Amino acid sequence: MTTAPPPTLSLSADEARRIALRAQGFLGAPDRRGGVRGVLRHLGAVQLDTISVLARSHELVPYARLGAVGRAAVESAYWSDRHAFEYWSHAACILPIEEWPHFAFRRRARRARGHRWHVLQDKERSTKAVLDRLRSDGPLTSTGLGGAKNGGEWFEWSETKIAVEWLLDTGEVVCTQRRGWKRVYDLPERAVPDALLHDDMDDRECLRRLVALAGRSLGVGTRADLADYHRLKGEQVDAVIADSGLVPVEVEGWGRPAWADPAALATVPRGRHRTTLLSPFDSLVWDRARTERVFDFTHRLEAYVPKPRRIHGYFAMPLLAGGRLQGRVDPAREGRTLVARQLSLTGLKAARPMAEALREAAEWVGCDTVRIDRTATPAEAEAVTAELAAL
Repeated sequence: MTTAPPPTLSLSADEARRIALRAQGFLGAPDRRGGVRGVLRHLGAVQLDTISVLARSHELVPYARLGAVGRAAVESAYWSDRHAFEYWSHAACILPIEEWPHFAFRRRARRARGHRWHVLQDKERSTKAVLDRLRSDGPLTSTGLGGAKNGGEWFEWSETKIAVEWLLDTGEVVCTQRRGWKRVYDLPERAVPDALLHDDMDDRECLRRLVALAGRSLGVGTRADLADYHRLKGEQVDAVIADSGLVPVEVEGWGRPAWADPAALATVPRGRHRTTLLSPFDSLVWDRARTERVFDFTHRLEAYVPKPRRIHGYFAMPLLAGGRLQGRVDPAREGRTLVARQLSLTGLKAARPMAEALREAAEWVGCDTVRIDRTATPAEAEAVTAELAAL
């Protein structure tokens, strides 16, 4: 681990929290002119996930910052005009197309490895067949290429699916659109603007850019925070942190070296706090250790936990209000009713913002009623129900 130079600035825990909120777009006036595309550029990555409760996570991310953006408008903003591409960042993420050159290091690493977890039986023949089809027929889904499954278990991919995903990993194929949740594969020369279509940047410069971008998107973070944002290795962060432009700082209570974006330190974070429900895959909370450190709030996704062992529910969404995480709710839709299947608050003062967040979310997804099924305490059910009735 690289030894950080002595910090020149100390931040209180509250200052660091507010810097993080502003960096993530939750403090101050939202950039409505920039819209969904502005949110994506600002965050640098929006995670994709198959789970859809109120909406899919990549829809919930701009909603949380901008309010009730039309869901069709969200999809169009992501997947039109060669504005974004999908690749491996924090996980499978939507990324601004401008970042294509900066993931050259990862494409090279995948290529050097020689295979993904699925191994092709005849790599040369299979990849050539995929590329030939895309050249002749234009952008295609895996179904259009011949099918994703081999007829066995759901995880047993066809040779074609393995081939096209390998080509996606190595940059010989790109995804700049999803259609019915299926990736649409295309050739980079058709999908990536000419000025960006190169892998000329060496690994060090790619990493320097991604560490700097993580620092900008987080506002302030530790080595582990910076690494986790785009899933870099700690030693990769160490190699470039001194040249990233980030400033060493000391944060009260963190107990480890941290770095801040100098632009985030230039002005005091002020403005209106957003009250909203967050996807568990939102970049404000996707790093669980950081969430505990910054917000003193423990949150876990329980979608893959057996139902009898769940504490907060299948897709518990944290409540952000007043710049703090003040509760969580596991939502569902039943017709035009938004159901709070499981709800808990950090205190009864959070009943009002929880009611506001539930009502706004309900309207966004076309519901006109909110029903509360279970709460941590009877007092919480009574308080939130009363606040809903008053709205």
